[in-house]
Parts: sequence; C-alpha cells; structure tokens
Amino acid sequence: MFNRNIIQELEKWRDKKKRKPLVLRGARQVGKTTVIEQFSKKFKQYIYLNLELASDRRAFEEFTDIETLVQTIFFSKNKELFKSKDTLIFIDEIQEVSEAFNTLRYFYEKRPEIAVIAAGSMLETIFDNKLSFPVGRVDFLVLRPVSFPEFLEALGEKPALEQLKNIPLKTFAFDKLIKLFHTYALIGGMPEIVSEYVQSKDLTALGNLYEGLIVSYIDDVEKYADNNTQINVIRHVIKTSYLEAGKRIKFQGFGKSNYGSREVGEALRTLEKTFLLHLLYPTSGIALPILPELQKSPRLQVLDTGLLNYFTGLQKEVIGTSDLQSVHQGLIIEHLVGQELLAEKYNALSGLNFWVREKNTSSAEVDYLHSYNAKLIPVEVKSGKTGKLRSLHLFMDGASHNMAVRFHSGQLSVGEVITPAGKKFYLMSLPYFLVSQLEKYLDWFEEQISSKKKKKA
Repeated sequence: MFNRNIIQELEKWRDKKKRKPLVLRGARQVGKTTVIEQFSKKFKQYIYLNLELASDRRAFEEFTDIETLVQTIFFSKNKELFKSKDTLIFIDEIQEVSEAFNTLRYFYEKRPEIAVIAAGSMLETIFDNKLSFPVGRVDFLVLRPVSFPEFLEALGEKPALEQLKNIPLKTFAFDKLIKLFHTYALIGGMPEIVSEYVQSKDLTALGNLYEGLIVSYIDDVEKYADNNTQINVIRHVIKTSYLEAGKRIKFQGFGKSNYGSREVGEALRTLEKTFLLHLLYPTSGIALPILPELQKSPRLQVLDTGLLNYFTGLQKEVIGTSDLQSVHQGLIIEHLVGQELLAEKYNALSGLNFWVREKNTSSAEVDYLHSYNAKLIPVEVKSGKTGKLRSLHLFMDGASHNMAVRFHSGQLSVGEVITPAGKKFYLMSLPYFLVSQLEKYLDWFEEQISSKKKKKA
C-alpha cells in the first residue's frame, strides 16, 4: 500500500555498474520486508529466504562454495538459473546464521550479476568483532518510519500530496494540509499503525498495536543483552526514553535510576544500533564541517512520535490542539520535525545535530542544523514573533551567510530580520508540514533573496 521513497534508492543501487550486495538496516517493524517485496516486482524472478526457517537455513549452514549455494537456492525455490541476471534474492533474518554474512562477499566476487539484499530484525546488535563481516563488499541503506508524504500517499490524499510538493505552497492548501499533519503527528509513521488507520479510520483501534510494538521492543532485549543486569538496564532505558524524548539527557542516574553513566551509555548505544533511538549531539560551530561535541549532553530522539504520544499519554493533547507547539512544552513538534528530517536520510551514518552556546552568563540553543550548498543553516521550531528567536539571532550574528529557517504553525513567508547586534538576515518561515520539502524550499529561498536584493538595487 505504501509507495515508499526508498524504492528510488533501491533502483539506484540496482543500476550500479559495480553493484555490491545490499544490507537493509532499520528498526523492527519499519517495513523492510514489505519494501523489498514491492521492489521485487522490478525483477523477473524473486527468491525470498527466511533464515529462521530450517529449510531456508540449511544451504547457508552447509556452505562450501558459492556455486553450490546458488544452485541449491535456485533449485529449492524452483527458479531458473539461466535468469540469474534478472533475479533478486532477499535473505531475511540473516543474523540467524553467522556464516551467511560471509557468503555476501562471494556473491560480490563470484556472482555479481545476482541482486542480493539482506536484512534482519536483530541485525544491528551483532555488528561487532565476533562477526566475520565482508567489509568493503556490501552497501548499506537505512529504512525509517513512514514520512508525511508517504502518509498522504497511503491515505489516498493525492491532491494534498500534489499541493505539498508544489513550491511555493498555495494559500488555499494550508488548512487541509495542517489538519492532515496533525493526524500524522498523532499517529506517527510505523507502517502497521498507518495501515490500520487507513483501513479503519478509527483512532481507538490503534492502542493494542502501539502496545504490541513497544512490548516487542522490550522483549527483544534478551536477544542482545549478555546478562540479567544488562537486560534490566536496557529495559529501563527503553521505557525511560519515551519519557525523556526531545530533552537533553545525562547518562548518570538516567530516569531517576541508580544506574551509572557507563551502564546507561552502553545501553543507549546498543539501542542506537537497533535504530530504536538516536543521540543528537550538539556543536558550537557555525560553519561546516559539523563537529559533534561528544563530551556534552546529547538530546534524545526515539524511533517514532506516534509511539511517544501513546507511551506518554499525550494523544488527547495532540487531538485537541490548534498549535503543536503548545503540546508537551513544544517537545512533540520538535521531535516530529527531527523525525521528518531523518526520514529520507538513507545513509547509515546520517544523523541530526543542534547548535549550542553555553556560557555561565547565558546559554543558547538552536533546534537543528542543516547542511545546504556549503552553508550550515540554522533550523528553529517555534511559534510566535520572530523577535523572540534569541538563539537564532545569536547564531546568525556569527554566520557567514544570511539564511535561516523556522518551522511554525503559520503560513509560508520570507522576511528580513535584524538581530539585536545589527546583523541583517533572511528568515524563511515554513508550516510544520513542509519539513519533507526543506531542500527544495531552500533553493526557492535563495531565489527569493536574490529577487529582493535586485529590487533594492
């Protein structure tokens, strides 16, 4: 049902001249298997292998050479070997057989004409020195929760999607898009949740699904923890993460616990490998490259805002608001903007950062930083008057460019702003629902600035 944007990235991978086997990464239940099944329609033959099944596992457990493996796979699935150049093999739950990872290198070296994709629900937790992994012989892509454009597609809201992508936004489209975005903010982007809502349009029917997802993440702990103590720490961190999401955190005593910094840090980094959460580190720099300052407190981002709303009991607040900035001290909309900024970052090393200036007399913080045309663009998530954007003004005082962005509950606008220190810059204010279109709007923003300068000349 979803036209996931990652399909375009998969097509680019398929068409590479020197294509490597692909490892598709991402949290459990973000739709990896569904995406590959959709992508498989672009091949004449599709072979699905689930290594949790003994029948599919046997060929990898008894692996001796790549030719025998390939022949065994094609024979067991009743596929034609002479069509191997137009065949996709998807190896799901590959972590169940450690030897299977090493076969990826042989596919690359000996049978590169076969398109091979691997994935696994607990894959991230075993990327360590114990695993014989074919470094340099595989590519990676990351799948994240459903974005707002994908949500509109799933709902069948094609006119709304067309207007979302129309730049600049037409005024008449604002009311409907912000209403739909509030629904997205409430539900989140987990595919199973979105699918159920599309079919039933019943918000009350989603509770059991949220509960099931969160419980499954907590139950998974035993699969990647080494001992009971570590199990307890990770379970505590998962539950507490929903309560602390959107905030800067301290590892020591995280969630009012007695756990130390080392224990919590290890648990958070383990969960980060599974893509259940992200640690956003600040930088005090105002130019590229971004250098995260790991000694400072990070901000916590969890997998999905819908899960966050459910766990914290904020769903009714989201339903009743006219401005998402008023919910949970603005943390929900800031978190969702981060989720949208991450949604189409398919590189495994992609992340988010924010800017801080920490002094004894005063401190400042800009919500996000976005790299654009060799510029480091500050991105704030704020309602209200532009004059209240004190942190943004401080950033722009030192910036070598004149572009800043704000996401808010109002209409699209571009204005000239003067900081208290006297620096002139341009501020583009975008409705919350346009986060997914930020890159295109920055192109448009530059055109608007150029046009304003010509008029003044």
